Amino acid sequence: MSKRRIGLLFGGRSGEHDVSVISAGAVARALNSGENGDRYEVLPFYLDREGNWRDRDTSLAVLLAGKACEPLPEADPWTFPTGVADVEVWWPVLHGPNGEDGTIQGLLKLARKPFVGSDVLGSAVGMDKIAMKMAFAAAGLAQVPFVIADRSQIYSDPCRYTHLLEQIEAELGYPCFVKPANLGSSVGISKCRSRTELEAALDQAAQLDRRLVIEAGVVAREVECAVLGNDFPKASVVGEISFDADFYDYETKYTDGRAQLHIPAELPPEVVREVQDGAIAAFRAVDAAGLSRVDFFYVEATGEVLINEINTLPGFTSLSMYPQLWAASGVPYEELTHRLIELALERHGA
Repeated sequence: MSKRRIGLLFGGRSGEHDVSVISAGAVARALNSGENGDRYEVLPFYLDREGNWRDRDTSLAVLLAGKACEPLPEADPWTFPTGVADVEVWWPVLHGPNGEDGTIQGLLKLARKPFVGSDVLGSAVGMDKIAMKMAFAAAGLAQVPFVIADRSQIYSDPCRYTHLLEQIEAELGYPCFVKPANLGSSVGISKCRSRTELEAALDQAAQLDRRLVIEAGVVAREVECAVLGNDFPKASVVGEISFDADFYDYETKYTDGRAQLHIPAELPPEVVREVQDGAIAAFRAVDAAGLSRVDFFYVEATGEVLINEINTLPGFTSLSMYPQLWAASGVPYEELTHRLIELALERHGA
């Protein structure tokens, strides 16, 4: 029986480039192991930090080394390497902008090939925190209070800027969190306890993105649930993240030992069900497919479960929360990768 050729896309023009390389290495090992080794042939395609598609030898070298290489000084991003036409199913292991925001998904749609994960709409809505919040609100999912802003309010004139500051303080108070709408993975997020910190955070976020979200701070436990499926998605057990940092920022998320995962989380059964139901509702709200990790706040003092965000292409190393949640739910890593390819083929056929 011939092996199905899987095109592994990794790297890319994102602040999460290095995480993508590590995730891709883990996926490649799983697809080359056990029964998967008889089913699949992995064709790696590395996108450097400038978005250039690198040749097969370079891609394989980066994958094996687990480290990025220097981008090409001058290249045509529309020049694809040999072997692209041989791919039967694409697996974009690309985190952040230009990877999970619908851009690469649109290219793969034009190529008329199946690919793992959400389509253009699900990816774009899942990436943009403002569109995501609108979809969650329409689905009736409870969220923390938030204010939406854009760059023009911060840099246009003092009156408009002052009005924004006053609105945030009146509606949210301190502490609050300022987030760029489209960077993902805690990039550019700041916790603010005063107007001085708020002004600095707004300036930083506005330099990174045109659209911003400011959220009220809440004293809560951070819990997560993984979703797997297409039209009939299933929810995993619920996990919890604990950490000593002020909040779950980028450094805490990606530095070994800075955060601890507790799977399954010690939660009342009714809270677990609410999180699982909310995860599937969020998955449907943004029209996700294949896989997603959905993050919640559990406010023990009030018993509230508040949705935080959905990640339609979560980290996929063997130590990442998404595969660990499914391993604890009875789906080991190798089987999980196989199921995701099957779901990609199912979605394409539909």
